[in-house]
Amino acid sequence: MIKISSLPQYHRNAKRFTEIVAILLKYGLANWLKGSDPEFYKRFFSSRQGESLAGLDFATRLRMALTEMGTTFIKLGQVLSTRDDLVSPELARELRKLQSDTPPDSPSEVRAIIEAELGQSPEELFVDFDPQAQGSASIGQVHTARLAEGGVVVKVQHPGIAEKVITDLDILAALAALAEKYDPVMRLYQPRVLVAEFRRTLLQELDFRQEARHLRRFILNFAGNDTIKIPWPHPELSAARVMTMERLRGVSIGDAESLRRMGLDTAELTRRGADIYLEMIFEHGFYHADPHPGNIWVLGGGRIGLLDCGMVGRVDQRTRDQIESILLAAVDNDAHRLTDILLRLATAPPELDRRALEAEVDQFMSDYLSESLNDMNLSELLGSLTAMIRNHHIILPANIALLIKTLVMLEGTSRQLSRDFNLLELVEPYLRQSLRRRWSPAGVLGRMRRSYQQWERLLEALPGDLGEIIGRVKEGGLQVNLRHRGLDRPVNRLVHGILTAALFVGSCLLLAAAVPPRIWGMSVPGLAGGGLALGLAWRLLRALKRSGGLD
Repeated sequence: MIKISSLPQYHRNAKRFTEIVAILLKYGLANWLKGSDPEFYKRFFSSRQGESLAGLDFATRLRMALTEMGTTFIKLGQVLSTRDDLVSPELARELRKLQSDTPPDSPSEVRAIIEAELGQSPEELFVDFDPQAQGSASIGQVHTARLAEGGVVVKVQHPGIAEKVITDLDILAALAALAEKYDPVMRLYQPRVLVAEFRRTLLQELDFRQEARHLRRFILNFAGNDTIKIPWPHPELSAARVMTMERLRGVSIGDAESLRRMGLDTAELTRRGADIYLEMIFEHGFYHADPHPGNIWVLGGGRIGLLDCGMVGRVDQRTRDQIESILLAAVDNDAHRLTDILLRLATAPPELDRRALEAEVDQFMSDYLSESLNDMNLSELLGSLTAMIRNHHIILPANIALLIKTLVMLEGTSRQLSRDFNLLELVEPYLRQSLRRRWSPAGVLGRMRRSYQQWERLLEALPGDLGEIIGRVKEGGLQVNLRHRGLDRPVNRLVHGILTAALFVGSCLLLAAAVPPRIWGMSVPGLAGGGLALGLAWRLLRALKRSGGLD
């Protein structure tokens, strides 16, 4: 049993750790802690369990708990809301309600952050600077300012937020390890792996220089394209906790009424905006991963402007190859091959029922591939796919899950402007081009070159690895570690059967020897032991019958 007080995360941050555990227990979200450290668990019932939350469903309780725990956990909830392969649609919808209504920092605190990061006061750096924030989110707040060449937006990080986030991430890692150890359901979702990925993403978000790099890359990718506008970052006025970028003026793409008053064709705008995203995904392999209406603006002249480029997705060559393989299997209507690709792509539990999954994949292909593109709904298709994956406890790679979430959000945002919009009609040419590129001479040569490089690395490493193994065998230092899964129940039943048989045989011997005390000439210990052995045997037979008999 792990003593929570012995964890290094608890020792470093005892007060915050205790506060988080108390909130989890209050909302009924950490009963698995009873198995880790009952003494630590018990002390909360007298002081922190007064509020009655029994009438609330799980999704609501989780959202309330994450909100109460603060910035890091709100961000975690927002990330989980995009992982339909991990959480149910109902829970995802509830987590999308998470908002961080962080009060803005005082002008003096903002001034101190800017001076610490840029070495000068706002008055020295800008022609004009508004000390009152235009908006405040969980990590930072936004101020308007003006340079000689035009208006800018200045993002300033909340003071001390990085230290708080790092502390919470350490605690979250400890809780994930406990949950994985003591909760069989949580173990299926590999919480430690998910927390490690979340940690990497959130720490990048804390460094505003990362978003500035994203902006510069988007500008480079769309050089010469006059239909899109990316705000230009000012690196000389940016640092880890402060970022200055060009200020865009326009109307949110979700404000259809204002766009119509401007005389713009909303259907054409929708098509053009979606096409920009598909170009980012399928051509550039680097895309804006948060396409909600507040981040897509329509500027003067009908240009599309993208805001908040902190969250991005990447489609590397390996991911592109996997997508192409999935498409080829789907075109060939080969459920077996598609299941193989899915299992290579994702992480599946050891007890996965391969036949049941393949049957569902075959049904999925029959349901959707027989429809025409005009009748097909991409959000519904991807929702059915992620539901199937979730039901089998398969975990998609983070980049694939983010791509699916982006496509679903893109179609949802587009349909706010044009109800008849069909994203698949725009996706189809990119998919066809992707398949043509796969079988082109350059594509075939590229795959051959990558395969050759992999084999070359393997052959280079093989002699050294074999030499090390042989050396360990000679020294007697070779160790083989075996891990078993699912053997506890069969072993317990085997021990149960052996003990039952031993008790029955011993009782028969007592009865045969008429060991006193006796009743009606028979040994009382022998009768008692025999009766107990028959009861244990009956229980074992019932357990075998429930689990499928002896076949």
